[in-house]
Amino acid sequence: MTLVDSHCHLDASEFDADRSEVIARARAAGVHTQVVPAVTAASWPKLRDTCRLADGLYPAYGLHPMFLDAHRPEHLDDLRGWIERERPCAVGECGLDFFVEGLDADLQQQYFVGQLRLAREFDLPVIVHARRAVDAVIAAIKQVGGLRGVVHSFPGSPEQAAQLHKLGFLLGLGGPLTYDRAQRLQRLVAQMPLEQLLLETDAPDQPDAGIRGERNEPARLPVILETVARLRGQPAEDIGAQTTANAKRLFGLP
Repeated sequence: MTLVDSHCHLDASEFDADRSEVIARARAAGVHTQVVPAVTAASWPKLRDTCRLADGLYPAYGLHPMFLDAHRPEHLDDLRGWIERERPCAVGECGLDFFVEGLDADLQQQYFVGQLRLAREFDLPVIVHARRAVDAVIAAIKQVGGLRGVVHSFPGSPEQAAQLHKLGFLLGLGGPLTYDRAQRLQRLVAQMPLEQLLLETDAPDQPDAGIRGERNEPARLPVILETVARLRGQPAEDIGAQTTANAKRLFGLP
């Protein structure tokens, strides 16, 4: 079975000491494709070089809302150049974060809408971060229009999931789904359309319950797969095949 990790920060410093081994463990676990989203403009060159280390690594370039202090207005112009030159599989990670204190909401919105417009212009999907901000994210997507993408580590309600589905957005599922406390999310996953689901690790962050407090890595993706299969009462092979097809269709991957 071939799986796609639709959200993995393989360029993160946590992997500097053993990145090749991490990639090898992912391949041994059946994770042959990873989408690697950016967080700041300064990180784009390292991310590009990371994705050249092996087949099956696909970059996305963007400006993450949690790193607002690192962003400058000219970075949106720089992003246009990177998209034109590097031809990434997506724009992101971008979005809104209303959980972390001290992040200016209006400034987040400016960067988010700017990236949504670039995604529409270049006909690329967007990888969206939406923490305590799903309604605001939906409003921005509607405002710009003509978009598609994924809300990664989806934290919302069935009603929000349905709205996003109508807008052409998939939902990323990762480590948080595996915790006993995630009952609302587990009920949602059991009911939502399978064609709307993507699997992700968000490595090195968001470890699953089996490695609580440890560094996460893409080789843990089968744990997410098995959790989704159990919640839906479907064979893991079917879930794996459909989520892989979903990711390849969304990101235009071979």
